[in-house]
Amino acid sequence: MPDPNDNEEIFLPDFCNVRTVFAVVVLAQLLSFVLALGPHVIVGERWFQLSLISLFIQWVALSNCAVLCLLRSFLQRFNSLIIAVVCVFTVVGLTLVISEASFVISRGFALESLLPTSWHLEFLLRNMAISMIIAIVALRYFFVQNQLQQSIEARAQARIQALQARIRPHFLFNSLNTIASLTRTQPAIAEEIIMDLADLFRVSLQTDDNEVSLIDELQLCRRYLHIEKTRLGERLQVVWSIDENLELVKMPSLSLQPLLENAIYHGIEPRIEGGIIQISSQIEPEKIHLSVSNPVPSTRAGSSHLSHQIALQNIRDRFAALYGEHGGLEINQNKHEFTATLTIPIRLQKP
Repeated sequence: MPDPNDNEEIFLPDFCNVRTVFAVVVLAQLLSFVLALGPHVIVGERWFQLSLISLFIQWVALSNCAVLCLLRSFLQRFNSLIIAVVCVFTVVGLTLVISEASFVISRGFALESLLPTSWHLEFLLRNMAISMIIAIVALRYFFVQNQLQQSIEARAQARIQALQARIRPHFLFNSLNTIASLTRTQPAIAEEIIMDLADLFRVSLQTDDNEVSLIDELQLCRRYLHIEKTRLGERLQVVWSIDENLELVKMPSLSLQPLLENAIYHGIEPRIEGGIIQISSQIEPEKIHLSVSNPVPSTRAGSSHLSHQIALQNIRDRFAALYGEHGGLEINQNKHEFTATLTIPIRLQKP
C-alpha cells in the first residue's frame, strides 16, 4: 500500500546525482578487478577478460542507475520494504536482460569460446545471483546509513531546540531588573527593552529550524546587544564590521546570538573594566565567515567554562546537521582574545 507520508525521505541515494553515479562506476570497476583476478581466468588473457568484464558490469551498473533515477519519484510513495523489493527485482531483471544480450552479441562477434552454448544457463543464473547478493548488501548499507543519519539529525535537532528554547536565567533576571530600574526614571527605554526582549523570546521559542536572512539575524543580535548595553553601560563596547550587501544570504535562525551571549557572559562580565566585542564578516566565493571576538578574562570558573563548551558544541552539531562539511564553527584563542567563527555556505534567499 502507498505510504501516506509522502514527505518521508527515501533511503536510497539519489542516482540522478553525478557524484552518486561516479561512485557506482568506481565500485563497479573494483568489482571487475576482483572477478578478473579469479582462478577461472587464464593468466595470459586476464587483460582481455578484464576489459570484457568491465564493459559488462559497467553496462549493468549504469543501466540500474538510470532506471533507479527514473523510478525515484515513484518509489517515494511506498515504504522501505516495498522499495527494497522493487530495487532487487529491478537490478536482477536488468542483469538478466543485459546478460542475455551479451550472450547473443557474443555469437555475432564469434566469441563462442568465451561463452559456450553449454554455459548459457549457468552464465545467466550466476550473474543474477551475484547481482541479487550485491543489491541486497547495498540496500542494507543504504538503509543503515539512512537510519544513522536520521538518528544524528534527530539528536542534533533536539539540541537545536534546546538551544533555541534556552535563554540563560541570569540574562532574563538581569533584563527584568534593568527594566524595573528604568520603569520610573526612563520609561521609554524600559519599553524598548521589553520589545527587544519579546522579539528575542519569540525567535528563541520557535520549534522549527528555519533559515533566515543574515540581515534579520543581525537585527535580532542588535536587539540583544541593546538589552545588554543598557545593563552593562560603558563596560560593553561593540564594534561592527559587517558587509551590508548580504541581505539575501541565508543562515540558521538564532545561530549568531548565542555566540554574542557567550562573549558577554564569559568575556565581558568577569572583567571589572569590561571590554570590546568585535563582530566581523569575511566573504569568499561560496561561503561567508562571521566572527565574534571578545577579551579573555584572567580567571574563569570551571562551571562557566563547561557551559561555554556545551553551547559551542550545540552550535557545531546544528551546523553539521544543516550543512555537513560545508559549514561549521571554528574556535581560536590566545592569552588575550577568544574568537568564534561561523562558516556559512552562501545560499541566496529568493527576493
